[in-house]
Amino acid sequence: MNRDFNTSFSSSNLLCQETQQEQEACFSETAKESHHYKSPCSDNEGDDEYIQNLVQRETTTDVGFQINLFTTKTWLKSARFDGIQWIFNTRETFGFQVHTAYLSVTYFDRFIATRSVDEGKMWAIPLLSIACLSLAAKMEEPKAPFLSEFHTKDYQFENKVIQRMELMVLTTLEWKMSSATPFCYLHYFIRKFHGEFETKGLICKAIEFIIAIIKEMSLVDCRPSIIAAAAVLAALNGGLTRKAMEDKIGCISLWGSLQSEHIFSCYNMMVAIEMRKYVSDGGGGGGIKRKLTFNHSSDQNSLSKKICRP
Repeated sequence: MNRDFNTSFSSSNLLCQETQQEQEACFSETAKESHHYKSPCSDNEGDDEYIQNLVQRETTTDVGFQINLFTTKTWLKSARFDGIQWIFNTRETFGFQVHTAYLSVTYFDRFIATRSVDEGKMWAIPLLSIACLSLAAKMEEPKAPFLSEFHTKDYQFENKVIQRMELMVLTTLEWKMSSATPFCYLHYFIRKFHGEFETKGLICKAIEFIIAIIKEMSLVDCRPSIIAAAAVLAALNGGLTRKAMEDKIGCISLWGSLQSEHIFSCYNMMVAIEMRKYVSDGGGGGGIKRKLTFNHSSDQNSLSKKICRP
């Protein structure tokens, strides 16, 4: 089934006439690929060759180009933030692992880097968020919720609409749904940068940096291993110079000079996020900023839900 991946997705695209047999075949194949997550660090966390293979696999899901959509579509940055907020709140509701949420954001970013989204179709972002989280749950969780269990604040989507969105995501991403996440590398980089001894606090801090940077950039712009290395370095020391960072990563043969530049840029972004958080929490006089939170919001919107049948 040929598709033009560079066209925008719209209601007419979404309601493409796949047969029932095609849809069943599609989702039965997804079920075959689904597996219960095992951390790649659990059995091979000190294996340089294994980590090298993980890094090599990252290239298989590259979109082949990087476009900063947020500079040309500022509305998309805000809409994406809302989609990520929903993904992480819903992750908490269902008790999903954090890497499941990260993987769904990866699907989201890869999709919008390939297809354009019209500003007037605001329903498309929550629908895409549902589809991406549902697919990630099918890939990584022991049991994925029914589609009818996914709820958004302003829209209620029919199951068949979500299924068609899932199919569109799968075909757009060329069924390349298995992907390493930064969490796969944390123990490895902690051992390389900090030695054999590691603390729970250090791991938690690195995870916080990974989650925080999600809202700052598209995940197609930075590979998981780069984000993981930067997060561990930021968790260890927020004041590293370029030279000090290069000395630390010099013992790892995973990257060249370009990747080292990316690590330093990602590291600086994480440190800047931490500084903004510090100023905000310390009452530095700045205005209130939107924050990416991960607790299920207690605020209840009184707006009636709109039944969305695009």
